[in-house]
Amino acid sequence: MKKTALITGIRGQDGGYLAKMLLEKGYEVYGADRRSGETGFWRLKELAIYEDVKIVYMDLLELTNVMKIIEKVKPDEVYNLAAQSFVQASFDQPLLTSDINSLGVLRLLESLRVIQPDAKFYQASTSEMFGKVEHSPQTEATPFHPRSPYGVSKLFGHWITVNYRESYGMFCCSGLLFNHESPLRGLEFVTRKISYSVGRILYGLQNKVVLGNVDAKRDWGYAPEYVEAMHLMLQQSNPDDYLIATGESHSIREFAELAFKTAGYQIEWKGDGVNTTGIDRKTGKVLIAVNKEFYRPAEVDALIGRAEKSSKTLGWKPKITFAELAALMVEADIKRVETEISTRK
Repeated sequence: MKKTALITGIRGQDGGYLAKMLLEKGYEVYGADRRSGETGFWRLKELAIYEDVKIVYMDLLELTNVMKIIEKVKPDEVYNLAAQSFVQASFDQPLLTSDINSLGVLRLLESLRVIQPDAKFYQASTSEMFGKVEHSPQTEATPFHPRSPYGVSKLFGHWITVNYRESYGMFCCSGLLFNHESPLRGLEFVTRKISYSVGRILYGLQNKVVLGNVDAKRDWGYAPEYVEAMHLMLQQSNPDDYLIATGESHSIREFAELAFKTAGYQIEWKGDGVNTTGIDRKTGKVLIAVNKEFYRPAEVDALIGRAEKSSKTLGWKPKITFAELAALMVEADIKRVETEISTRK
């Protein structure tokens, strides 16, 4: 019998890749959307699955709306990927971020408890919950110390998921996913900001990219591989929480170097802190600048995960390397820029 999956956050990077994978596995896929209009579905269209995903209008801020959709869809699996997920924006909109990322999860869980208690539930947790880490690498047992309203709000979502599993016996899992990128990443995220800027610089559409703390380090993986882990969690005999990461930590500085290298540039760094610049060795032009405006009020300097439990229990391991990730993102954005230029002519 065909399984039915409901994905919140269907317009996001992970929503698109997850929907594609589930459709390929024979699922009936419903995507929850906040009535964004057709232009918001560019990822589904780029993946050529827009016509195959059944869009339902659901807002995690409205309990009765959530309950109606659960009653209508009667999902076997629910993947809650919806969130205000831009860390910097969470400092500007902490209340909205908390309502969506914290109470939104609770509204969804409570609706499932009342209407569809046998559904399997996946909550998208995040490495940002670790924040000011006490030791590295991080595991499922590492204490949390979030450093942003985003991280704090996600921590509530994580623990309420655990609570519903323990209190009501529901099949609820949290995936503690470290940074995962792809050509479908939003432009508000630093990796995609860099890759898209490289394409534009290559064709003379902009002079440089302006970044924040280029020495911040993250554990970066490839998004299509990470959605595979989400699905694997819900196929286990017992619900549990799993950390998903590559086990490698790289700086924004390193990603920028690799991104520009893909387009034929060699970056030479000068200065430090807010005075850091990345210069093209061949021409001497400044291609990378730093602006304090893009620094976070409370920075998370370094994150790196150990996905040993996921490897042993789920059989999950990352395949795409950091260098390959940077290259494929830049190559995709160069093609996008070329398309943009050709359509203007």
